Amino acid sequence: MILLDGKKLSAEIKAEITAEVKQRIAERKKVPHLAAVLVGNNGASETYVASKAKNCAEVGFQSSVIRLEENITEAALLSAIDGLNRNPEIDGFIVQLPLPEHISVQKIMEAIDPGKDVDGFHPVNAGKLLQHLPTYIPATPYGILLMLERYKIETSGKHCVIIGRSNIVGMPMSVLMARNDYPGNCTVTLCHSKTKNLSEVVRSGDIVIAALGSPKFVKAEMIKEGAVVIDVGITRVESKETKSGFKISGDVDFENVAPKCSYITPVPGGVGLMTIIGLLKNTLTATRD
Repeated sequence: MILLDGKKLSAEIKAEITAEVKQRIAERKKVPHLAAVLVGNNGASETYVASKAKNCAEVGFQSSVIRLEENITEAALLSAIDGLNRNPEIDGFIVQLPLPEHISVQKIMEAIDPGKDVDGFHPVNAGKLLQHLPTYIPATPYGILLMLERYKIETSGKHCVIIGRSNIVGMPMSVLMARNDYPGNCTVTLCHSKTKNLSEVVRSGDIVIAALGSPKFVKAEMIKEGAVVIDVGITRVESKETKSGFKISGDVDFENVAPKCSYITPVPGGVGLMTIIGLLKNTLTATRD
């Protein structure tokens, strides 16, 4: 079993991005600038945005956080997004989810300039992804692709089973793994809550990508010998073993599944770190364009 080490790989790719930024500075080209819009004070969102700012600093990007009150009107948020769309200093930006219930996520996503949509959620970028055109790939699927590529994992002709059909991970991942490219050329099965005989379907997967947000859902009996397992899940679960009172759990029962795998990602230390890399690479692309 080989561990797909997100910590090691993300450090390698960050070093490559840092070198390109230094080259841009030497050539007096623009330094990439990533902004994040944060509505309210959701703890997980605060942590994620802080991590993005930290990673931007490490590779030499500029970063900004636009903090807005929880009770901001939808119209005011749309106005703030329009300002970012028009600001030539901002190369790419994200609107951190979740948003308050009184705000339409769809309206907000559609208001973002597709050229600055480094999260890859705008319908224009989703459409380009579907047609295999150059676009911003959503950060988590992008990170998974980079991991498969850098570890030279064979995907052509393999059966890829994806558990979870979100627009953030499952749906775009199914398109990417089916495309005529590398990584890709898989036969893809997209599973969800209505899938019958789920365990049997998952057991047929050469590559299993778990993205459903249910701690330790994927058990050893669901995985065949030699499978590649990618665990996207990141859930806080109560724990008496830690000072904080919780620990991070993935969607895969790692301890029992790992011995059966050819490759597997840990949680933490796997896909989560590569998600940030996908966002940084999208921002670098936005700056080049």
